[in-house]
Amino acid sequence: MTPEAFRQLIADLTRQLAGRELDASLDDWLNREHGADSATYRELKAACEAGVAEGWLCNREGGGIRYGRIFKPADDLYGFSVDVVDMKDIAGPHHSHPRGEIDLIMPIEGEARFDGRPAGWLVCPPGSAHRPTVSEGRALVLYLLPQGEIVFTR
Repeated sequence: MTPEAFRQLIADLTRQLAGRELDASLDDWLNREHGADSATYRELKAACEAGVAEGWLCNREGGGIRYGRIFKPADDLYGFSVDVVDMKDIAGPHHSHPRGEIDLIMPIEGEARFDGRPAGWLVCPPGSAHRPTVSEGRALVLYLLPQGEIVFTR
């Protein structure tokens, strides 16, 4: 896996997300069409695991969380930025999503959950906020942010 091949995987997905509202119906659609039992999920999880192992994903660390923005918003990604975090039984910094956030939850150890959700997708609508929390193990979480917008609470 290379960053370029990873970008193409993300572009194939974000093409399907372009212009859609970030809401409960998108959450349902993602989990139905690209959920934890799908080829898309398996490919993205394998790519993320490889990227972490090879050092080009989650190449920063702070507060017990490994993280990194691999791609800034771009036309080929339909305006989404791409971040991946590696968290184990920890809560991250509180933040809000002015345009929403799409999360892919990939348990690595145990029955890890992200904000109480198991493997699969979580769509946070525009204006939502949370303190991202991984419990019951370790997970990689891929974040898609429209226009890369995220506001950390001070």
